[in-house]
Amino acid sequence: MSLITECSISARPDRRLVEVYDSDAYLGSDEAYYRSRVQVVAGDGYHLYLQCSQPDIAVQVIIRVWDTPQKPPEDAEGTVPVSLESETGRLVINQLSFGPAGEMLLPRPGVYDGYASWSGREATAAYYNACIQRAAAEQWDAEQIGAAWRQCPIPEQYTLDLWFVRESEPEDEHATVL
Repeated sequence: MSLITECSISARPDRRLVEVYDSDAYLGSDEAYYRSRVQVVAGDGYHLYLQCSQPDIAVQVIIRVWDTPQKPPEDAEGTVPVSLESETGRLVINQLSFGPAGEMLLPRPGVYDGYASWSGREATAAYYNACIQRAAAEQWDAEQIGAAWRQCPIPEQYTLDLWFVRESEPEDEHATVL
């Protein structure tokens, strides 16, 4: 049960969404996006959608790769099983219209199973809503709002605990498209 590698990246949840995907993946699926709105994190095999509690305060995305399967963390606000295939071995943490927040090199290309967990969602959402109300009442300018976002006392955090399960299946170059 050893940790092989870990990456921590701060990302702005554009439209309340942060994506994690293989650097060579095509566009994700609408179905996975809509499932993330219900279960917080959902994927289609190549993309994971992290549905954040608010659209402006940076969230922390932590990706950890283990040498063996792990149990879901007991202290998280929520968890969901995930699977992610990375044919390149390079994951992108993306902020939609803001672009990539960063990348992570996996130990090797292939399929990784694991758990997504989150914490700080409720506290960050409450802080965000309180700031929005106060900003409106006190007519804050953009600088004051930005300072409030940076001073959020409890970070919204998403953790992917992954482990390698198999090599990627080679694409059939001679497959017939109907």
